[in-house]
Amino acid sequence: MKTLPTRIKDVYIIKSKIRTDKRGAFYKTYNENIFKEYNLCTEFKESYYSISKKDVIRGMHFQLPPFDHEKLVYVPKGKIIDVVLDMRKKSQTFGEYVDIELSEKNKLSIYIPKGCAHGFKSLEDNTITVYNVSTAYNPDYDSGVRWDSFGMDWEIDNPIVSNRDKGFKDFAEFRIPF
Repeated sequence: MKTLPTRIKDVYIIKSKIRTDKRGAFYKTYNENIFKEYNLCTEFKESYYSISKKDVIRGMHFQLPPFDHEKLVYVPKGKIIDVVLDMRKKSQTFGEYVDIELSEKNKLSIYIPKGCAHGFKSLEDNTITVYNVSTAYNPDYDSGVRWDSFGMDWEIDNPIVSNRDKGFKDFAEFRIPF
């Protein structure tokens, strides 16, 4: 397992070690010792997944303090463009984002620290995206910013977006608590 930094501090691409044989493949998405070595969260409180059609955009989501959380995200089936927006006011990359393809083929994961918004665009029907988070979901602290308000070119004309995600404030208008 390799941990690769991105241009946004504390956002890492995790490259899993893959074992294959005549039965198929086996890959590890988490290793406590490696996460500790990079000072990453090692205690996840919830794990869930979404199944998305092609051209679905989900995001840009986060939880507000004190229920903000780290995320570990990967795609065991299908393919997405995963996007992380740095919302930490004191960060050198505040307002910047990174995007990376996560897929069943490349077996990459992304680690997202507190203070960053997260979203993705599904590139294939029936894509499964798995999220491990360090705090339990709390609807009173659940929040987000509009997916189309921070400069990301999603390269899509007619995305499928929930009413909830369409209703978020623009990034420039959001009162940032991080």
